Amino acid sequence: MSHLIVLVTVFSIFLPALMLPGPDFIAVVRASMTRGTRTGLLTTVGVSLGLGLYATLSLVGLAAILVEYRWLTWLVRILGGGYLVYLGLRLLLTRPQPFDVEPDAPRHNARTPHPVIFGFLVTMTNPKAIVLFASVFATSVTASTPAWLMAVMVLLVVASAGVWYALVSIFMSSNAVIGRFRGAQHWIERAAGVCFVAIGGRILTDSRSPVMP
Repeated sequence: MSHLIVLVTVFSIFLPALMLPGPDFIAVVRASMTRGTRTGLLTTVGVSLGLGLYATLSLVGLAAILVEYRWLTWLVRILGGGYLVYLGLRLLLTRPQPFDVEPDAPRHNARTPHPVIFGFLVTMTNPKAIVLFASVFATSVTASTPAWLMAVMVLLVVASAGVWYALVSIFMSSNAVIGRFRGAQHWIERAAGVCFVAIGGRILTDSRSPVMP
């Protein structure tokens, strides 16, 4: 029963946090609405893998490392915020293109990372994910926590993220949604760019000075 309590406690925090709009959500929505269902689902795979990796790292000692080396937390925030600002600026500077999305057509060019890689990088450069997993997941286990329980927690993270963002992707790339936003691809790109720049800028602002132990 204690193991069940741990799972319920952890995921009662993780699931609402997962559903809150953030860089991952924006990445999936943007990919789905401008590139179709397939690209949105591939982005979902990347995001889910990134969250699964963070969960794994936190359970094997990420929290202890970040507590011991506070400068590493600051560095990750700087790199993550900078990458999000970079992505946002690229989207803001994108030239308008015809909106000819086919729901299941794979579309990306040499300048655009593969959707799986893109989703993974967005997740891995999101400092909020580090804080969430380091503070909730890592503190929910002890030396006596069985390995199978930690494996279940990681699998549940990947599964819940995959299901949630897959639903978001399918909805946002539906004919009804695409029809409503037909001709607005460039503005969708710009809106996503503004969000990325705003989130990244906030992270950089909050990290103006390193946190010393």
